[in-house]
Amino acid sequence: SGTISPIIANMNALGRPLEFNPDKVIDSAMEVFWCKGYEATSITDLLEAMNLSKSSLYQTFGSKKQLFECCLNRYAGWLYNNMEKQLDESTSGYDFIENFLDSIANTALTAEGAKGCLMVNSAIEFGQKDPLIAAAIADNLQLFSKLYIEAVKRAQKEGDISLDADSQIITNYLHVSISGLRTMVKAGADRKSVKATIALILKAIRS
Repeated sequence: SGTISPIIANMNALGRPLEFNPDKVIDSAMEVFWCKGYEATSITDLLEAMNLSKSSLYQTFGSKKQLFECCLNRYAGWLYNNMEKQLDESTSGYDFIENFLDSIANTALTAEGAKGCLMVNSAIEFGQKDPLIAAAIADNLQLFSKLYIEAVKRAQKEGDISLDADSQIITNYLHVSISGLRTMVKAGADRKSVKATIALILKAIRS
């Protein structure tokens, strides 16, 4: 469900009801950042998308950077919840991994694929330039690592991945592979190319 700004929580605690739905305005801001990136997104872009005044934006979120961090956390929470549900409902750990990789391939040459992943996009855009954003990205990526290692260990118990394999190394490999696949798709790779790459990834984790 994502993370709401502490500033919003404080305002509500002080008995100052917001005149807008915080979830909706964060989702609107997230969409702009996701499509344009942090640097290319102007305050005007955000105000138009969120339908807020400049004073409301700053009073509620503090700054563009704090709003961006809020959007990152919301995106990661949304994606994590969806993936956790998929893992719970998957017939096996390996099926979850294969289906998740296939879902990335299925976004090839689509508007969704062209947007990429907000976490991957942000990691590439910021690198280690900003400690606050770098920490937010690292914390959220750690969430996904826990999900991947759960899937890998389950696949090992189910006999689809060797018990002799180091689950952490496989998890790291999956993390790098998933980021690479999303970048391929964002750059315009077709589904056939992405599927061929996925076949190699799956072969590697099973060997």
